Amino acid sequence: MASFPLINKEDASLDFLSLGALVVRLDPGVIPFEYAQNLDLHVSGGEYNVAANLSRAFGQRTAIASAMVDYPVGQKIESEVRRMGVQAFYKRFAHDGVRGPNMAHVYSDRGQGLRAPVVFYNRSNEAASLLTKDSFDWDAIFTQKVRWFHSGGIFSALSPTIPSLIIHAMEKAKEQGAIISFDLNYREKLWKSVAESGQDPQQVAQETLSSIVEHVDVLIGNEEDLQLGLGLKGPEVHKTDKLDPSSFYAMMETVSKRFPQIKAVATTMREVQSTNRHRWSAVLHLNGKGYQAPTCDLDIYDRVGGGDGFASGLIYGLLEGKEPEEALRLGWAHGALLTSYPGDTTMATLAQVEALAQGGSARIQR
Repeated sequence: MASFPLINKEDASLDFLSLGALVVRLDPGVIPFEYAQNLDLHVSGGEYNVAANLSRAFGQRTAIASAMVDYPVGQKIESEVRRMGVQAFYKRFAHDGVRGPNMAHVYSDRGQGLRAPVVFYNRSNEAASLLTKDSFDWDAIFTQKVRWFHSGGIFSALSPTIPSLIIHAMEKAKEQGAIISFDLNYREKLWKSVAESGQDPQQVAQETLSSIVEHVDVLIGNEEDLQLGLGLKGPEVHKTDKLDPSSFYAMMETVSKRFPQIKAVATTMREVQSTNRHRWSAVLHLNGKGYQAPTCDLDIYDRVGGGDGFASGLIYGLLEGKEPEEALRLGWAHGALLTSYPGDTTMATLAQVEALAQGGSARIQR
């Protein structure tokens, strides 16, 4: 696509590089934590999920730059990163055997029916929060060229040193020709945890995220992310259908004025009818034109990771030079499929994603 001057695949060693935190998610399924006897362990992290999905489902050459602690939890995470075919650039930390540093833990029961999912964190003394702009040798990493660089808002909120790390990496990636993407992922709890006494957490978030987004080509985020995370104001749009893209489109002029370098903004749209039943669509605004994916009804197994699944499919389509509507459909289809699996990363094949994107169904495959 002319709108994305990508490095040729044969001239790069990596198609995609993420910068973010690796975590373990502990999942009791539909059982509330206080009653759980067993937990499933999933390796996750918003930025890592996109790299893992692009590798496993879409056959891309991907990598993650992250913190790693040399203890059994870290070893578990490392083995999963390798299993998903993701190359790793680690800043390593030694564990003191008692207090850390640690790999973060995320706890989330899936909910059921009218009972909503519950998510909470233990990011105390997290190794990723100790990263600085000098933690990685970006010149060495980018020597062989990287086509696409990605990071996100959750990682940005871990500590005061992280935003400068992200911006420095984006500048280095841009110097060698990469497209830069960023998933806003505004999380109020995380910004409250890093704001100093007397600071307004939302203002801290808006100032920090805005400074990062000034370096971004492709932005992932819905109207709420744009308003709460970036402080952007949109026209008053009254809608009764949560899958109506009018309010999203109405904000694009504001986005373009504040961040004129942004080429594309995209997000999923969902109407939650129950924990296990969602109406699902997605929208893309690219170079002044809007595109909307079809609407489908999802029977949700595990909703965590659906947004990262969408981002993965969309980025794959753009990396491969697909038309905007096809790239959007690939993201929509992969995000939908991801909600049918346990865990945060994909179990889909490219053929399955393409079939759904082209209008396939759940009819049995023989």
